[in-house]
Formats: sequence, C-alpha cells, structure tokens
Amino acid sequence: MRNRLPQGLWIVLAAVVFTSLNPAVQAQETAAGERKVLRVCADPNNLPFSHRNQEGFENKIAELFARDLGWGLDYTWFPQRIGFVRNTLRARDPVSGAYKCDLIMGVPVGFELAVTTKPYYRSTYALVYVKGKGLDGVKTPEDLPRLEASRLKALKLGVFAQTPPVDWLLRHGLIGQAVFYQRMSGDPEDYPGEIIERDLASGQIDVAFVWGPIAGYFAKRLSSLQLAVVPFGRDPEIRFDYPIAMGVRFGEREWKAQVEQLIERNAAGIQAILEEYNVPRVDDQGRILSRRTD
Repeated sequence: MRNRLPQGLWIVLAAVVFTSLNPAVQAQETAAGERKVLRVCADPNNLPFSHRNQEGFENKIAELFARDLGWGLDYTWFPQRIGFVRNTLRARDPVSGAYKCDLIMGVPVGFELAVTTKPYYRSTYALVYVKGKGLDGVKTPEDLPRLEASRLKALKLGVFAQTPPVDWLLRHGLIGQAVFYQRMSGDPEDYPGEIIERDLASGQIDVAFVWGPIAGYFAKRLSSLQLAVVPFGRDPEIRFDYPIAMGVRFGEREWKAQVEQLIERNAAGIQAILEEYNVPRVDDQGRILSRRTD
C-alpha cells in the first residue's frame, strides 16, 4: 500500500507554557505573577487550518484549549514550508531562550519530527466538482472513470503532486488529464485551497482532488457554486485516510499526557468545530462518518 501524506498537514497549532520540574520544557516556566499564555505557532495563510485572522479550525481549537486552561492566547506566525518545525517547535527565542512553540496540531500519527498524541480526528481525500456541469452522477470516486468516454477524456483533473490521488489517476489511466499543483509553494501567500477557490470555481479545472478538510471547508465557503464533495473510502492498494494527532517535542512526557487530557476533556467541542468547518471524517476502518457539503 502506498503511503503518501496529505498536503497541509505540517501545521503548527498551539504552543503551551506551564510550570513543571521537567527541564526539557523551559518555555513552561513563568515569572511570579505573569499570566500563562498558550503560545501558538501557525501558518498565517493556510485555511481551513490556520490564518492570521484566527479564522481556521485549528485557531478555534487553540481558543478552546486556552479557555480550558484559563490562559491567554498568543501567536507566532511562520509559513508552512520545509523547515517549518525547525523554525517553530524546535526554535528558541533569542532573548528568553524559551522554545517558541510547545505543541504541534495537525500532524499525522507517527509524524517523524515529534512525539504524537492519540488522534483527535481522521479524514480522507476527496474529489470536488461543480454540480450541474455533467458530473452529478459521480457519487463515489469510482463513478468518475465510468463516465461516457468522450466526456471523461474532456475533463481537466486538478491534483497535488505526490499525493494518493495521483496513484489513483494512474490506476485508472487518467494521469494524462492531470493538472499538477505543488504541495508547497515558495510564495507564502499561496495556499492549498486555491485549487478550489480559484481554479475549480473559474472552470480552469473540472475536478479537484484534495485533502478532506480543504474539500469540505471550501465547498461550504463557496456554497453559491453548489460544489459536490465525494470522499475516498478505504482502498486495498492506496491509502487515502489518515488519523490526525498533535505533537510535542521528544522527552516531554508530562506535557504529552496533559495535551491528551485536553483532547479527551474537549472532545465534544473539537468535534463540533470540525463539523462547523465541514471536515469529512472517517472511522478507523475508513468508513465515512460525515458527508456534509453545505
């Protein structure tokens, strides 16, 4: 089974400061009388995950955790690119020497650059199209290659390079119709959702293959276009679904345990936020739990 991680998953959500005897967590120490702050490292332009205006669902979960802890909330913004973790979770403030961030949110279980918590949601890739343009019969991904041959060959299929849908297009002989997008651009103002908000909406492509949270969010945001979101189910050869966890630095066992308590304690609130952002979710067997597209 091929195992390629979704674009948009290297997103740092929250950094935490709390009093501890663990010397590895230097950022958790505060001066007497100083208010504790949930310090968040995040991409300033990566909806639906995070945004400088605090519009992303990871921003909302950070707010939920801050309220639970009774702490303030602050952000350090850094574009999601190669070196993101090095410049956030592993970086220290040059003045105080404290770590800039203490918690990564939105990483796949088993993320190599951090210790991951138990997952708090599992999503899957999806294909997205505009209703009323000849694709309304596509209710599952496998319906797409069954379209009438002339109609199928005329389609322009937008897909991010090195993601699972590329393998799916190869399997169905559709790779020649692919319009490829970079997973990480050198322009910090680029964001993965442009494939839907700009190119699918304008007709430059007919179908967009994207990570589920991106598909669901922009389908809701662009509700006037009447976008259909068709999630991928479990496939014996290609992995489309991934459990998403939070991550901490190696050696910070106490903080990892506290984060998992926060996840458990706020489980209902987290799921309500994901529902509000129209995030498609699947269970551990890949069965689709949420199909909202409005």
